[in-house]
Amino acid sequence: MIEREPLKEKDIVCLGHLRRVFDLLDHLHDVGCQRDAAGNRQLFFSDYCKLVLLYVWNPLIDSVRRLQEAADLQNVARTLGIKRFSLGSFSESPRVFDPEQLKPVIEELAAQLHPAQTDPRLGEFKHAVTLVDSTVLSALTRLTRMACGLDGRYTTLRDGRAMYGWRLHTQLDLDTFAPHRMDRTGARNAGDNREHNVLRRNLESGRCYVGDGGYADRALFDDIVDKDSSYVIRMREDTVFTVTEERLLSSEALAADVVRDALVTLDERVIQASRHPVRLIQVQVQPHPHRTRQGTQMSEVILLATCLDLPAELIARIYLYRYTIELFFRMFKQLLGMRHLLSQRQEGIDIQVHCTVIVCLLVCLITGKKPSKSNRSMIGWYLIGLASAQELMNHLNRPDNTGIKKRAKDELWKKLGY
Repeated sequence: MIEREPLKEKDIVCLGHLRRVFDLLDHLHDVGCQRDAAGNRQLFFSDYCKLVLLYVWNPLIDSVRRLQEAADLQNVARTLGIKRFSLGSFSESPRVFDPEQLKPVIEELAAQLHPAQTDPRLGEFKHAVTLVDSTVLSALTRLTRMACGLDGRYTTLRDGRAMYGWRLHTQLDLDTFAPHRMDRTGARNAGDNREHNVLRRNLESGRCYVGDGGYADRALFDDIVDKDSSYVIRMREDTVFTVTEERLLSSEALAADVVRDALVTLDERVIQASRHPVRLIQVQVQPHPHRTRQGTQMSEVILLATCLDLPAELIARIYLYRYTIELFFRMFKQLLGMRHLLSQRQEGIDIQVHCTVIVCLLVCLITGKKPSKSNRSMIGWYLIGLASAQELMNHLNRPDNTGIKKRAKDELWKKLGY
């Protein structure tokens, strides 16, 4: 086994960006100190959050021991204002902290973000486009089973071993690329923890919820409309419905590969009668093979349910934005360290989740862009010394050519009359 070299002062750079968050954490210093009757607590809530932020920020720090090693460096200790801590105190301290106290910090940072550029036709859309989905964080089986029982079990491996973890139900604001809210449950996607049931408990007015087939629930659709919100949800291809009105497709809709637009009544033998008209839009897509344990599946169409009276091509465009939340999860888990939990306590997990969101917002504020894989990778290379400051700036300032080739190709086909 190769022994890694100890961290040096030069390995921990750009702490100045974290200082803007440290100032927001100072008022959390005394949170959880009510039980400290002896007055000998050394690791406070604000200190713990600073350490977690440092872990998320620097790719070289991949464990609590490496975090302890980094915090011992003179420059880091001076910047964080933290004394040496033990592994035991770091492990036990989250049980007295309140992760909810970090939400105002997230809201203050999110308020500084500028709305992202989306389809200009959505400029007058009154509802905030909110992307909904969930992701699983694997955790230690024994501790997760003690915390939430069978609700923590989410899959079984081929060798018969059960996998346990936590599920993060996320509502992502499309304009700011910031989570509007994140709710943690056991990883098992069933019962009260099922995706559409968790969303039903947290509905708000003035939002357009965009989700995949896990949210295709007729009762949820009615609840969303009752909350004065809207939805664009993917349905199963074998959904049973009765067409009440077939709509003509415009040339713009046909150009966007929309092949059907109809008002329907969902099969009342399976689902209760609706309280509002449901609109189904069918979009032709390029077949994409998807491997499952039952074999390879392939879909050529996407069936979208909505209550919106917008052009069909715009509905398809709104659903296309749903894949933005997959980019967020990739950033959240693979690039910012959420694959490894520093604490197995529920409070510690929530604190790490909130701190990871804070770093994600910092990356957006620093770069002025959504944290794509290439941007976050370049920032990581700079933090570990593989890229210079000038190379980082050149990368962040390069023009965004996303979609240029596709748009040029579409314009060419239009000129040729196709």
